[in-house]
Amino acid sequence: MRYFSFLCTLLVLTALACAGLPSTPTALQDAGVASGNILFQDDFARPVTGWDRSQADGGMMDYDGGGYRFLVNELNMNFWSTPHQNFADVRIEVDSGKLNGPDENRIGLICRFTGNDYYFFLISSDGFYGIGIFTGGKAILLGQSEMQASANIRTGMAINHLRADCAGDKLTLYINGFETASVQDSTLTSGDIGLLAGTFAQPGVDVIFDNFVVMKP
Repeated sequence: MRYFSFLCTLLVLTALACAGLPSTPTALQDAGVASGNILFQDDFARPVTGWDRSQADGGMMDYDGGGYRFLVNELNMNFWSTPHQNFADVRIEVDSGKLNGPDENRIGLICRFTGNDYYFFLISSDGFYGIGIFTGGKAILLGQSEMQASANIRTGMAINHLRADCAGDKLTLYINGFETASVQDSTLTSGDIGLLAGTFAQPGVDVIFDNFVVMKP
């Protein structure tokens, strides 16, 4: 099993490939929007849609080739990026893939980002998953003491479709169409949505995201 104790710094890196959604993102307030309606979407085709663009010795996050890419070169480090939106209940979906680096990595979605705290939904390219909260400068898994293995995850450089539902106090992770984990937590009620990538004991995690969609659950 994999233990999940680490500290995060406020960095964000990204790059993506592939398309399928409009190149200009749309955003709606979630209050009064019917279930299933799109609140926000982005295919990262144009680098002007509000995501972080950053390059440093520790890595980078940026639009890249029609996607959004993270390169993380520091050990036990998470980078995250948000499009500066604000929602309460959301269903977030994205396609993700590893471009290079170790299979022992972190690839995921975040919701209810307050500027410091957020919920995270993770997989790794070697087949593990977790749901948790980042608060007080630390990441804490919810409903499990360590990341767990799942046959629903396509390992290595394969593409995975991730879905994270944040509805009331219920947090649910779907991997490639399969409900994989569900927990309850009422700490955070609303905030931004976004993407996350990170390392464990090896640097060089290089992942890309595409077809990011946020819907009313």
